[in-house]
Amino acid sequence: QVRLVESGGGLVQAGGSLRLSCAASGGIFSIAAMGWYRQAPGKQRELVAAITSGGSTNYADSAKGRFTISRDNAKNTVYLEMNSLKPEDTAVYYCNVGTRRGYVYWGQGTQVTVSS
Repeated sequence: QVRLVESGGGLVQAGGSLRLSCAASGGIFSIAAMGWYRQAPGKQRELVAAITSGGSTNYADSAKGRFTISRDNAKNTVYLEMNSLKPEDTAVYYCNVGTRRGYVYWGQGTQVTVSS
C-alpha cells in the first residue's frame, strides 16, 4: 500500500524558515511529478510548487523567490524549503505524487503556522 509520510511542519515566526519532507513508500513506481499543495481555512487547496522527474520546477507566484522545491529520486522523497515565511503562508501543506501510469497520491497533510 502506497504511503506518503510528511514531516517538518510547525509553528514559526514571520520571517522564519521551515523545511517540509515527504517520503513515498509501499511499492510506488515510476514517479513522475511531485509537488506540494496547501489549504488555508475557508480556502481551496492550491498548488505551491511542483517538480518533474527531470528536475523542472513550477511555483505559485506567492512562493517564487521564497520557497524551493527539490527531490531525491533514489529516496522517493520531495522537499520544500520555505524561507521568509509570512502569516498568509499559514495552511495545511499536502504532498502530492503522480506516477507515469496516472495514479495520484496525497499525503495526510502537515500544519504550518506562521505567527506575526
